[in-house]
Amino acid sequence: MPLPRARLSTPLVMALFGLGASVLGTGVPSAGVRDTTAEPGRPSPAPASQALPLPASQILPAPASQVLPLLVSRGRVPGAALLSRSAAGATRFETAGSGIRRADRFRAGSVTKTLLATVVLQLAAEGRLKLSDTVDRHLPGLVRGHGNDGRLLTLRALLTHTSGLYDYTAEDSAAGPATPLAAIRTALAHAPGPRGSYAYSNTDYILLGLMVEQVTGRSYAAEAEARVIVPLGLTGTSFPGDRTTLPSPHGRAYSRTPGPGHPLRDVTELDPRPAGAAGELISTLDDLDRFYTALLSGELLPAPQLRELLDTGAAHGAYGMGIYPERLSCGITVWGHNGRIAGSYVRTAATADGRRTLTFRVNTDALADGSLEPALLDEEFCAS
Repeated sequence: MPLPRARLSTPLVMALFGLGASVLGTGVPSAGVRDTTAEPGRPSPAPASQALPLPASQILPAPASQVLPLLVSRGRVPGAALLSRSAAGATRFETAGSGIRRADRFRAGSVTKTLLATVVLQLAAEGRLKLSDTVDRHLPGLVRGHGNDGRLLTLRALLTHTSGLYDYTAEDSAAGPATPLAAIRTALAHAPGPRGSYAYSNTDYILLGLMVEQVTGRSYAAEAEARVIVPLGLTGTSFPGDRTTLPSPHGRAYSRTPGPGHPLRDVTELDPRPAGAAGELISTLDDLDRFYTALLSGELLPAPQLRELLDTGAAHGAYGMGIYPERLSCGITVWGHNGRIAGSYVRTAATADGRRTLTFRVNTDALADGSLEPALLDEEFCAS
């Protein structure tokens, strides 16, 4: 189901999350490129619980996507790419338009939330915190004012976006807050929405990042690196902190002020600090496929915490913990997250067992035709 769109007030770091369409300028179409082999020098590891894939010579390549080129022509983006992984372990890489290579690093926006939720659930499995803990237990006195009260908010509410806290990225100001505390102050200047109702708020995950630091003595980025990035060998994934540049290799990222006639702007370099624990991640197509495969197949979480991750009860079916389901036209439900930040939009979707994954991205903020994203997911997961 479509989820609400959020917007950062800073001109460079735009939206951290959202499936709503926006009008962008005309892209530059070109012939699609397909690559059904693994990335040179980096074989794609299979989950420990999964049988070894068949040799590539025994796997017939999937037909080329009919939807991907439409992301450029109808979606009006400069470039688009996808990486698909079958249950047998075969990968398929395709591009349309221009400016995207398989190995490129790019900003992954709110996909950050899935990594952070994984860290929090690992800490819960270790008994270092409980999902029923209140915010005040770990950050006493921080959440107060205008009807906001950290004594009444649990970690579960933050993870599932049912806290009612105002989304700091919705504030209309000249510059986004550059520190977590500034983001929280922005949110607390507003009265909360009803607790227990699902309302996507980047403020929830900014607080979770601070909580991880309070419990472990290390930043959420350091914990995610030690617990997820290094063990899975995600060599293209990182947290930039205050670094404005992308690691090499990378392409360019473009944005445009909504409305006809506005030219694309190059926003490859930007200050990621306003996104923070809600959306600062940098990654690659291969790494995101690998991460969601590992997460959903049980490599990263014990069974009780994996069930918590996928439990959408608190959010009335809309959201689990840092991950959300989408039921496709053929009845299959896929799990994953999307990420939107200035110059980049990415979406990963996977079957509940993690055996089939699809990650696609464009090198600008959004698609002009919002129907193309579900069409691409249908094509990938419903055609076979």
